[in-house]
Amino acid sequence: MSRICDLCGRGSRKFVQSSHANNKTLTRKLINLQVKTVDGVRKKVCTRCIKTMKKVAK
Repeated sequence: MSRICDLCGRGSRKFVQSSHANNKTLTRKLINLQVKTVDGVRKKVCTRCIKTMKKVAK
């Protein structure tokens, strides 16, 4: 399953997680994707785009 927003193209980010002992681990931060119907088509949309669509609709 693709973890990329269909509207803005935003995907996962890499970041370095640091433990208390200062061990470094490279991990991925996934975005919050929701399935929404946009213009009659079901798309995977990030929550940032959902908030923006609500602002534009007003």
